[in-house]
Amino acid sequence: MATTNSSLAVVTGASSGIGFHLALCCAKAGHDLVLAADTSLETVKAACERRGVTVQTLQTELASRQGVDELCDLVAARPVAALLANAGHGLGHAFLDQAFGDIQHVIDTNITGTLYLLHRLGAQMRAAGAGRILVTGSIAGFQPGSFQAVYNGSKAFVDSFTAALRNELKDSGVTVTCLMPGVTDTEFFERAGLMDTKVGAGSKMDPADVAEVGFKAMMDGEADVVAGLKNKLTVMMSKLTPSQVAAEQHRKLAEPGTADH
Repeated sequence: MATTNSSLAVVTGASSGIGFHLALCCAKAGHDLVLAADTSLETVKAACERRGVTVQTLQTELASRQGVDELCDLVAARPVAALLANAGHGLGHAFLDQAFGDIQHVIDTNITGTLYLLHRLGAQMRAAGAGRILVTGSIAGFQPGSFQAVYNGSKAFVDSFTAALRNELKDSGVTVTCLMPGVTDTEFFERAGLMDTKVGAGSKMDPADVAEVGFKAMMDGEADVVAGLKNKLTVMMSKLTPSQVAAEQHRKLAEPGTADH
């Protein structure tokens, strides 16, 4: 897809991690930007503006329909060349030990808010007959996530939904790509309460590398991409492993207190 300085990219969850670097990828490609997140966007705004593009930001709660409405109002009727639906939230510990409000927030961020955003801006893109959509799923969607059950379940939904949406839009001029990262060095693990786990304390991919993989896949119109060879192997094994075996393997990574084991 050709880009110009006037083409618009919308990135959610852009304040840090993969979203921060997806925004930079868009800026490097010449896209003006609308960036949204639930935390401050001043750092990413300055970094993108150094690339010579125009940046608008919105700090809002993307788990709510009101927050998504605010974002769509900011975009208004402008053609969206690229929509990068990256906002996501994790949650560690056992399901029955989690506060249900925290559980609901994961579902509302990862599923409800994402779908509402795609429904609103995706309709504009389909009407225009052009554009690229990147949705950040996860390899977690292939694994029963003991001690991350709600998060992994939400990403299973996102991975599946994105593939279905791509098929629905295959003749529309709008492409849909699912980026499926593995363990990535972001604030995710601290915010999810996973720092005392083996997965939280272990080695992680650079979010800049993950973002570049996802951005290239989006621009190439690929259906999906798993970032990193190790993660590709993990997905292959997950597809062959019985669910209860996979759940036990995940338990060893995500159960509280496993960081020292």
